[in-house]
Amino acid sequence: MQFTFLTLFPNLINFYFEDSILKNAVSKNLIKINIVNIRDYSKDKYKKVDHAQIGGGAGQVLSPDVIEHAIRDLKNPKHTIFLSPAGKPFKHNDSVRLANKSHIVLVCGRYEGFDERSIEMNADEVFCMGDFVLTGGELPALCICDSISRQIQGVLGNPNSLVGESFQSHLLEAPNFSRVMNLKKEFQNFIPPSEFSKGNHSKIADLKNNLAVSKTKYFRPDLYQKWKATKRVQNEK
Repeated sequence: MQFTFLTLFPNLINFYFEDSILKNAVSKNLIKINIVNIRDYSKDKYKKVDHAQIGGGAGQVLSPDVIEHAIRDLKNPKHTIFLSPAGKPFKHNDSVRLANKSHIVLVCGRYEGFDERSIEMNADEVFCMGDFVLTGGELPALCICDSISRQIQGVLGNPNSLVGESFQSHLLEAPNFSRVMNLKKEFQNFIPPSEFSKGNHSKIADLKNNLAVSKTKYFRPDLYQKWKATKRVQNEK
């Protein structure tokens, strides 16, 4: 799969693929990273890419023709995603679905954001990472790329790492405990459930499911209500 980032600050993207799992994915050609500097498509002799807002207001808006030229220069097929507070929240199921695409274009905004015409004319989808505002779209774009990349076969060393993850079936992942031994005395008040050490995989699976339900109910009651509704429908069938 190829990811193309459209950004005014390529260095904010480059560094993320210099270490760890995604570096290995790039070296194995499981993913390809293409970084396009939006400013290269400016026709202005000073490479200006932004303009004041119609009607006034603080902050500059990215020029729609520059965005248009940059996107049109990319080969099809491509699936173009804009990062904007107006977008729908990005979910785990989106990363699973989008992992089937061959080329994803992530358009990173800056300043006061996009001219609305850029989104209307070019976006296949618009996503938001949360109810907060950042200085640019590079971090959300990297989050989306990371989440999708994990779903691509071979990127993770152990494919079982994708099993039982948070947000599958509206549940958070069950608590995890390491096998570390000889911990200090204060840790003895927080001993992991003994069933984890007895080798009965059926009981371990049941325990993990129960712990996942409890964790979700405590930390994400909104997800817990969705899980309950799903279970209710399943039981009615």
